[in-house]
Amino acid sequence: MRFTSERRLDDGVLEREFTLGEIPGILWTPGSASAPAPLILVGHPGGLHMMYPRLVARARHSAAEGFAAATIELPGSGDRPRSAAAEEARADLRRALEAGEPVDDEIVDRLVLPLVEKAVPEWRAALDALLSLPEIGGPVGYAGGLIAIGLRLAVVEPRISAALLFAGSFVPRTMFEEARQVTIPLQVLLQWDDEGNDRQLALDLFDAFGSKEKTLHANMGGHTGVPQFEGDDGNRFFARHLK
Repeated sequence: MRFTSERRLDDGVLEREFTLGEIPGILWTPGSASAPAPLILVGHPGGLHMMYPRLVARARHSAAEGFAAATIELPGSGDRPRSAAAEEARADLRRALEAGEPVDDEIVDRLVLPLVEKAVPEWRAALDALLSLPEIGGPVGYAGGLIAIGLRLAVVEPRISAALLFAGSFVPRTMFEEARQVTIPLQVLLQWDDEGNDRQLALDLFDAFGSKEKTLHANMGGHTGVPQFEGDDGNRFFARHLK
């Protein structure tokens, strides 16, 4: 991990951009931390620069409660090399949604499964590097982003103690068996009127998760209409499991 920039935000949060090999990322740490901070990995759908306003808002909200937060760019997003197969699958998905047609499972598999296979090892490598820093002490949570990536991380990464997942992206049906292997505490957000999400599939996935502690928060509204109070409730969820 190599830090490439550093600045202090007006609330005292230290923001540092970094690279991990060719992967860009950002780390936010509380300004008044007197001990190593627990870490929240902040997921997103891709495009660090485009997503930055939302990511920094989430990170600052977490830092106010004593959490460090970090994110990395997804494969094929931002300035990272594109995959022709992924771009074709994304175009097929867009055409289906614009036409109001059901999204074929084959399109979802072509788009999501290769992304999960590439992104999850990168998140784990980033976690290795982040936990080696003296200001980061664990335990670790995962929040937001593509739910398929969070699902896979919850299965394979024992250092993640709890996850807050957003049921706002497509999940290959072949991953439902993996969902049954998830045992960590979960909180899942579902926007009831999400334009691009299959509500019944999201409910079926929640039912499939094997965690003994799992909570579903369903709110009215579209994809970008998550109520602000969910941020506070997310912090309380992580406070219960990471502190």
